[in-house]
Amino acid sequence: MHRRKNRPHLVTLIWIAGLAFAVLCLLTPVSTFADDKAQKEDQRVTESGQALDALVNSESGIPTDLLNKSECVIILPSVKKGGFIIAGQYGKGLMTCRTGKNFTGPWSAPIMMQSSGGSIGFQAGGEAVDYVILVLNDKGARTVMNGKAKLGADASIAAGPVGRTAEASTSGNMSTEMLSYSRANGIFGGVSLSGTSLGPDDGANENLYGKKVTGEQIWAGQVKAPPAAKDLLALLESKSPKNISSGKQ
Repeated sequence: MHRRKNRPHLVTLIWIAGLAFAVLCLLTPVSTFADDKAQKEDQRVTESGQALDALVNSESGIPTDLLNKSECVIILPSVKKGGFIIAGQYGKGLMTCRTGKNFTGPWSAPIMMQSSGGSIGFQAGGEAVDYVILVLNDKGARTVMNGKAKLGADASIAAGPVGRTAEASTSGNMSTEMLSYSRANGIFGGVSLSGTSLGPDDGANENLYGKKVTGEQIWAGQVKAPPAAKDLLALLESKSPKNISSGKQ
């Protein structure tokens, strides 16, 4: 009898608790969720800058000559927490391109990117592996910027030579559109990413810039680079301020 009397009281308490939770959710500002998403992308930008710094400042990393001939740089950093790679976050990163009609201006604000398929996850194998892709001509840059491109099919790609003074096996006009590099456990190397699909991450770009924006619009300077990109862009302007590829000096 005593239990039956308490049952309505218990139901009432549960109803009040549920109502309080619903009100709390309604009162939580939408801007809080937006800020959390922006911070997540800021972290990705920061980690991309750190990955690039390691690859361009190593004697056995990306050759300066090839960086100077690049239209764009794509960085896909490993995303780690507590020593573990976060599932679902691998293969996400950013691209920055030289601005201007002929890719001869300063480096652009970051275009958030995502990859799928191919060999990125397989080659990582649970390890923290950073990938950097140099885009060597206008066609390759526009192909990736405007939509999801399958590397090796829509845009040609090859493993890049390592060492600051190394020369690519591609001929003078850089017929290979992209060269890819990786870093794992402090070891640098060229790596083939053929078969990987790569394109703008529209959701991440919206989170980072606070509105829907395309890769072309970011490249064209219609949004300002976020503060998180300061070190990344400063690094590129310092290491490669000018495009010296054929016909662009």
